[in-house]
Amino acid sequence: MTTVVELQVELDGGSVSALLQRPPDAWLLYVLAHGAGAGMRHVFLESISAALAARGVATMRYQFPYMEAGGRRPDSPAVAEATVRAAVTRAAAAAPELPMIAGGKSFGGRMTSGAAATSLPGVRGVAFLGFPLHPPGRPGTRRADHLVRVELPMLFLQGTRDQFAQADLITGVCQRLGGRATLHPVEGADHSFGVPNSSGRTPAQVLTELADTLVVWARSRVLGQTRQ
Repeated sequence: MTTVVELQVELDGGSVSALLQRPPDAWLLYVLAHGAGAGMRHVFLESISAALAARGVATMRYQFPYMEAGGRRPDSPAVAEATVRAAVTRAAAAAPELPMIAGGKSFGGRMTSGAAATSLPGVRGVAFLGFPLHPPGRPGTRRADHLVRVELPMLFLQGTRDQFAQADLITGVCQRLGGRATLHPVEGADHSFGVPNSSGRTPAQVLTELADTLVVWARSRVLGQTRQ
């Protein structure tokens, strides 16, 4: 039976909440940060955590300080990246026997890669659930400049209708990163991985695709295993 444990992540001058969701057959821990507009209990993060738990992947979700305080304006990169590092340290203490990856939804994934561009000890890979390459309607790649300094395998799960990541631009970014980057386009999905009714797919099927892809990537690119 999967267990969910409430934790605290200690920061300079305070703390934030976290949730460790661990299945009994866990073989990997994903330190999972939320997006800019919703916290760790958002339905998407709840759903992807459950889907990953069914595949033996534990998750530790956590709050950024602004979300913990009920604010709407995201923390500065310096504060957010410090929170990522503190969360990774807490996750490693909570499950020291599990290999660890990190990342998250949109803003949370970008802040994780910002931390990894400097140093993120113990993390073996970074998985993005929709990398926010640029604001909608303002295409560009400046937000990806720091990724060249991330010396870890990176998985980009990107909807083909994602207004925060024009398809040709995110493809070019991943090509420039070479073998470190794996890009998986999710056909018809938007930034929240929603798909239109005309796609013929359900939200559950999209979640299955996301979870299965992350598992295959982690086993092969992060742990160097061949089995799925």
